[in-house]
Amino acid sequence: MNSLMKYLFKIILVLCITASCNQKHKKSNTLELFFKNSIPKDLPIPFMPELTAKNDLLIHRGVFSNDYTSYYYTVSDKSFKKFDVKVVTNSNGNWSQPKDAFFNSTFSDHGMSFSPDGNTLYFSSTRPLLTDTISNTWHIWKSKNVKGLWTNPEYVNIPNLSDKLISHPTIAKDGTLYFHSSNTDYSEMSIYYSEEKNGQFQNASKVPLTPKNTNGYCTPYISPDNDYLIYAAIGQPLELYISHKNATNQWSFAKKLPPSINQNGQGNPYITADGKFLFYARENDNKLKGWNIYCVSTEQFINKSTTP
Repeated sequence: MNSLMKYLFKIILVLCITASCNQKHKKSNTLELFFKNSIPKDLPIPFMPELTAKNDLLIHRGVFSNDYTSYYYTVSDKSFKKFDVKVVTNSNGNWSQPKDAFFNSTFSDHGMSFSPDGNTLYFSSTRPLLTDTISNTWHIWKSKNVKGLWTNPEYVNIPNLSDKLISHPTIAKDGTLYFHSSNTDYSEMSIYYSEEKNGQFQNASKVPLTPKNTNGYCTPYISPDNDYLIYAAIGQPLELYISHKNATNQWSFAKKLPPSINQNGQGNPYITADGKFLFYARENDNKLKGWNIYCVSTEQFINKSTTP
């Protein structure tokens, strides 16, 4: 019996060591998907600039699937007349050639984000709805992953904003949906939230952000726990801010993200599912024409930002 117990103990020990090594290897591989050379802890670096380097397109947003195997990004022509969502997939550290995302249409599509569990993709689109009660502009759509297959996109109704432009949805674990909304001419743009009840989103309310910005706000990102919000304040240039919910469930006075991030005009913030990296769109310097997606560690502003 003692010999058998010793044998079983050795087997369990070997399995535990193997599992631990596999986890370290898996973590390493995940980071390698992001950065081939070095991890950007303090200074943002451009991410996959080759995606638009050889054409005349502008890149606006980039997000990963929650398992990091797919990278979705939005491009447009320089006149902003048509937005398309492309996707590249990663296999053994190698990225595929870009192709149209499964939800891309003949209309404009943009502002995509995944739910915290990765099973629902929200995005904004100009695809029309056959009704006179809903304005022909940007609205929110969603697609669900059912047994590995994505469903056909369905319209997300925000009852009190059906006549407005609605774009850039982002959702928390508790089902609260955030987005920016404006008049159809893009005036009076601000960030709103809508709570889901019985499978339906309710009338939206404006997020009371401070300091107040008379030009408005756009492109929100909500944390999975609905405890901090990152957004762009509209101006020349766009600047990224972060606001936390305080002990009374109110939004704190927002702080600008560090100067290393707020440089040339930036928006479309997105944080990876592990919470470790911020991705955002930024105008490039003279060495890189147009725009690019930049990435940087969240340590310098998530951990150092305090909740009042």
